[in-house]
Amino acid sequence: MPEPGPVAATRVALLELRDDRRLIQEGYDLLDEKRVLLASETLRELREHVTAQHDIDSGWVHARTALAAAIDVHGFDDLTVEPPCPLDAALMQVDTRSFLGIPLGEAHLEDTPCRPADPPVRDTPELRRCAESFRRLALDLARQSVRAANLRRLVAEYRRTERRARALENVLLPEIDRSLHFIEEQLDAVDQEEAVRVRNAARSR
Repeated sequence: MPEPGPVAATRVALLELRDDRRLIQEGYDLLDEKRVLLASETLRELREHVTAQHDIDSGWVHARTALAAAIDVHGFDDLTVEPPCPLDAALMQVDTRSFLGIPLGEAHLEDTPCRPADPPVRDTPELRRCAESFRRLALDLARQSVRAANLRRLVAEYRRTERRARALENVLLPEIDRSLHFIEEQLDAVDQEEAVRVRNAARSR
C-alpha cells in the first residue's frame, strides 16, 4: 500500500478531510446513479433499434423480391430508365428531447404515396411495387439513422461517466481513506503519549 502524502496530523485537518470525503462520496453516488440511468436508456434505445432493424432486414428482402419481379417484366435496361419516385413529398420531422443533458432525436414521418416525377414508360404493378418497396426502405433507414445517433451519444456519455466514477471510486476515495487512517493513527499516538505524560506527572507528585 503506498504511503500517504504529507498530511498535517491535526484534528482540524481530520475534520476537513472527512468533509472532503463526504462531498466526494456524494459526487460518486450521483455519478453511479447517472450510470444506471444511462445504461437503462441505452438498453431501451437499443431494443427499439434492434426491432426496427428486423423490419429493415425484412424490407430489404421484399425490396429485392420486388426488384427481381420488375426486372422479369421490364428487363434491367428498361427498368433503369423508368422515372424515379422522389422523396420530396415525404416529410420526416426530428424532435429533440433532453435526457440528462444529452440531446436525443425522435423521428416522426409524414408520408404520402409514391408519385413519380414523370409518367412511367410502362406502368405495371411490378414497377409500382418495386418503387414503393425501395422508397419505404429509404425512409425506414433514415429513421434508423436517428436511433443510431442516439445510441452513439448515450454510449459516449456512459463512457465519460464511467471513467469519472471509477476515478473517484478507485483513486480519489482510497487516497482520502489512507490519509484519514494516517491522521487518526497519528492523533491516537499523540493522545496516548499525552495520557502517559499526565499519568507520570501525577505519580511524580
